[in-house]
Amino acid sequence: MRRNWAARLREITIEGMRALVLENERLRVTVLADKGGDVVEFLHKPSDTDLVWLSPQGLRRPLPPQAADDVGAFVDHYEGGWQEVFPNGGAPSVYRGARLAQHGEVAGLPWSVEVLTDTAREVAVRLAVRTRRLPYRVEKTFRLASGTAALEVEGRVTNEAPVALHAMWGHHLAFGRPFLRPGARIRVPEGVRVIPHATSIDPRGRRAEELFTVPPPGSPSEIVYLTGFDTGWYEVASQVGLRVEWDAEVMPYLWLWQELGASTDWPWWGGAYVVGLEPFSSMPTDGLSAAVDNGTAMLLGPAQSRTSRLRVEVIA
Repeated sequence: MRRNWAARLREITIEGMRALVLENERLRVTVLADKGGDVVEFLHKPSDTDLVWLSPQGLRRPLPPQAADDVGAFVDHYEGGWQEVFPNGGAPSVYRGARLAQHGEVAGLPWSVEVLTDTAREVAVRLAVRTRRLPYRVEKTFRLASGTAALEVEGRVTNEAPVALHAMWGHHLAFGRPFLRPGARIRVPEGVRVIPHATSIDPRGRRAEELFTVPPPGSPSEIVYLTGFDTGWYEVASQVGLRVEWDAEVMPYLWLWQELGASTDWPWWGGAYVVGLEPFSSMPTDGLSAAVDNGTAMLLGPAQSRTSRLRVEVIA
């Protein structure tokens, strides 16, 4: 029986793509099964605040997977939201002959859907996909319990080959208006270290000081990597609060990306005001081959699986 109360689950279509809506008394979460399992809505109902950043270009059905020289394949169909990133993080890369596109492969693929639980107490769905250029299977399970303001995500990646393979694994969580405002504060555990990206992504130079207060529109763009987490968590204090927790043993890095309207050429044209706070297995944002070279890439043996957990909670 379809419910309009407590925990509930609906299947809808957005721009011709299959999507799932997990909802309870406090949250509504929309997941695009036909595009990467992207979270394109994380709405806190009591305050009517959506925490995800939505790109000005809107949502577009993705093209088939592209090769390593095509950054535009990701950007052209990047609606904002929150993506699973695997097995390549950041720029296009070539790994053992496989050409991997920007943030490829799973963010542009359709995922299968299995409903695990659909009760008034809890709803849970498992999404799964196989990569096409490397022999991996990726699964993620979304859980939402009645009465909570927290989404639980359980992930699993499996190397289906008889040889060991590397990968990068991350959660591309991007926050924007109305949740994100100038002056919002970012908190991380004591003792976390900041590693600047090797080069500036803003022609005016670096802005490595005071990274933990969201600056006003027009401030320089920046990307850095945080590490040294004994426990993986961060909080963002804005008009409502947010806490994200994850397995720091699996994802020891947090990428901090800020694009605040200073980039007036392609692809943002001055229209982006977004902060990404992205748990990752590896660094930098130069792709898998760079992570292999610096020793941060994950290594999965034949038939080996790795699991991780992510929890995103609104703190009103």
